[in-house]
This record gives sequence, structure tokens and C-alpha cells, in this order.
Amino acid sequence: MSPLASRVASDVAPGLASGPQGPAALRPLLTTVLDALRTGAAARRGPLPTGGPATVAAHIHAAVGDPLPQHGDPDALRTLVHAFAAGAADPADPLCTAHLHCPPLAVATAADLAASALNPSLDSWDQAPAASELETLVTAALAKEVYGKPADALVTTGGTESNQLALLLARELNGNVQLVCAENAHHSLHRATWLLGLPEPVTVPAPTGTLDPAALDEILTKLPGPLIVAATAGTTDAGLIDPLSAIADVCHTHAARLHIDAAYGGALLFSDRHRSRLDGLTRAHTVTLDLHKLGWQPIAAGLIAVQDPHDLRVLEHHADYLNADDDTEAGLPDLLGRSLRTTRRPDILKTAVTLKTLGRQGLGTLVDQVCAHAREFAHLVASHPGFELYAPPTISTVLFRPTHATDDAVADIRRTLLTQGHAVLGRARPDGRLWLKATLLNPHTTAGDLAALLKLVEGHTPR
Repeated sequence: MSPLASRVASDVAPGLASGPQGPAALRPLLTTVLDALRTGAAARRGPLPTGGPATVAAHIHAAVGDPLPQHGDPDALRTLVHAFAAGAADPADPLCTAHLHCPPLAVATAADLAASALNPSLDSWDQAPAASELETLVTAALAKEVYGKPADALVTTGGTESNQLALLLARELNGNVQLVCAENAHHSLHRATWLLGLPEPVTVPAPTGTLDPAALDEILTKLPGPLIVAATAGTTDAGLIDPLSAIADVCHTHAARLHIDAAYGGALLFSDRHRSRLDGLTRAHTVTLDLHKLGWQPIAAGLIAVQDPHDLRVLEHHADYLNADDDTEAGLPDLLGRSLRTTRRPDILKTAVTLKTLGRQGLGTLVDQVCAHAREFAHLVASHPGFELYAPPTISTVLFRPTHATDDAVADIRRTLLTQGHAVLGRARPDGRLWLKATLLNPHTTAGDLAALLKLVEGHTPR
């Protein structure tokens, strides 16, 4: 190519995010993105856009226009990011409390930019030399945090993939296993049995919201093996934790494999004050963790910890262009057995940066703060004559409802606040009645924010 042609091509071609010119190409675009995030949030003026689904859809249609125009729009980045932010549910708003949807830390989000810019793929070492070694170090450290001894962990997209992997390992190691879980178990476990061709799960009643070890023992006594029991450390409805040690005892008696879904509650490990609530976790064969819940990571940041690293051998897979035998024998790490996915982004970088920046003490402080916020909000509810508290919070979830309100009224309150964009509350039916759910994951929430949330609900309660 002639110098002139080369110069014309560089003038026309869009800039790349990496390479020597990457930072220079990104810098003005980042300014555009940050400005659009600011203006979008200002336009939204709350935790959620006003008007409901139809209004949001209309705004997005107006901003996008033709999604694939004949000629490009140089202002598309600003326009679409502004519309995206204006129409977002912002988990950093203290009145956005519906789900296990955390506000990500700025340092983790900045690290995620580097991962996107360099775009390594963790399916072969030659695509991700540093990323593969970083993942090895950090997953080993987190697995040791779970088990208190050398173990292993794989990075996943979240609890659904981790739970599926737990059942896959059990099936490959023990045969056509029967899953036994409580009514409080996450829906992904039932879906995983369907995907893996396993028998329909046997469900243990959980009238108090947690798995009853005595009922589990009775059921396991009647079932032929092989068996896998799934316990939960942090239910999605009320944040409850099953009696893990007692469940582990029952599993040991019946030679059943134990999986603990700690997608929500696993981060209590970082807190000296709260980690004892996870006593018994070390006895599980596999443990699900989600650091995009109580870990303040951008999605996705899931893991499955495995007590015996040899269990992961069943995931080994060969593709000559990715892990040829002679390359492996020559010392190139084989990454295909580290996931069911092939192309895989380096989600570990943001987690590594967070762990190194905050340390166990810093993360533990954040955990302690949100748990304290939940206790404070529960106290506000319990001391208010117009509200009923379901139970004292176990982690950072509070269930409450207006006293004497019907289920229809509770549902209407939630939808009204959503449509107005004033507050984002979840819903749960732990006892057959409908409860409003506040999942407090923002460590910057204030006492005034909590009072304002309760006041909003009070203001929309029928008299």
C-alpha cells in the first residue's frame, strides 16, 4: 500500500481500542461516554425512568432510529449512551433495592475497561498469556478462602452456570445422580436437571424458609443413590441461610454429595463479623459464588469452587487448534478444561483489581455496612405501626408490607413506584403472602435514604 493510501485508510477506518494508538483513540471517547452517563442520569432523576415500559421503549426507539443505517452517525456514542443511562435502573441509587443487583465499584469498572480494550479470550494461552496466569492465581486464592486449604475454582457467568456445573460434575463423577433440594432452592437447579437429563428433583419442604435437616434425613433414607443435596446460603427471596453444618452431617451419613449455592451469601466470608454464618461451607464438594451480587463487581463475576481439584478432570476437552498435545507437552497451559465455554472474556481482571485494592478488610467493611443498613431498615419497619416486618434480616434483604394491606394492594404499590420511577422494590412470597423486598447492596446508603424509602411506600398505601 502506498503512503498516501495508507494515510487515507487510517483516516477512514475507526480507531482500535488496543495497540500503540489504542489509548489515544479511547481517551476522547471516554470523555463522551462519561458526559453521556452524567446527562442521562440527570434526565432520569431517580432510580428508574418514569412512565413504565411503553414510555421507555418510545424513548429508545427515538434515540436509535434505524439500528443499521446506510451511513453512520458520528454522534451515535453520545446519543445512545445518554438514552441508555436515562432509561436505566441505576443500582447505585439508594432507592433501587429490588434485586441482587449491586452498584459496581469504580475501580472494578475501570479494570473491566482494560479487559475489553485488550480483549483476551481464555480458550488458549496464546490469546491470553497474562490473563490465564492471573485467573489461575485469583481462583486459587478464592477457593482457599472458601475451603481454608488449597482447592480450585472456575470462573463462570454467575450462579446459574455454577449450579449447572455442580450438577454436571456430580453426574460425571457419580452417575445419574438424584438432586435433593429445599423449596427455597434457586430455580436454576431445577433447570440444570432438565438440561443435563437428570431425574426431576426431590423437594424437601421448607416451612420456615430454610432446609430442615430432619426432613432431609428422612427423605435421603428412602432414596437410592447416587444423591446430591443442594443447600442455599442466601436465598433470593429473604436472604436466608440453610443450617449448613447440620445438612453436611446428614449428607455424610447418607454418602450424598453436597453442593452449596452461596451466590448471595458467599461474600460473608470476607467479614470477620459475619463469616461464622457460613459454618459448614467447607464441607461442600462444590460452592457457588457470585461477586456481582455481594461483591460489587460489574456483571459477570461468578465462580464455582471445588474442594477436590481432581473433580475438574471430567471437563477436559481436546481441540487441536487450541490445545494440541505437543503444545501442552511443551509447556503451553491447557485452558479448555477451565470452562464449558470456548471464547471467554477475562472477567477475573476486575475481581483481581478489587481484591488487591481493597483487601479482605476493605471488602469485609462493605459487607458489614450493607448488613448494618438492613438491620437499621428492619428496625424502622418494625417500629412503624403501619408496617409489618417478615423477620430480622440474615444478610441484607428485608421483607416488609403495609399492615392489613391485601396482596393486590402490595403489588399495586410496587408497580406504581416503578412506573413513577421513584423506587425499585422487589417482591416475594415466603409464606404465601406477598411482601415487598428491599435488597440493600449500596454501602453508601444513609439513614435518610432508608427513611425516604419507607415514606414513599407509606405515601402510596391505601387508607
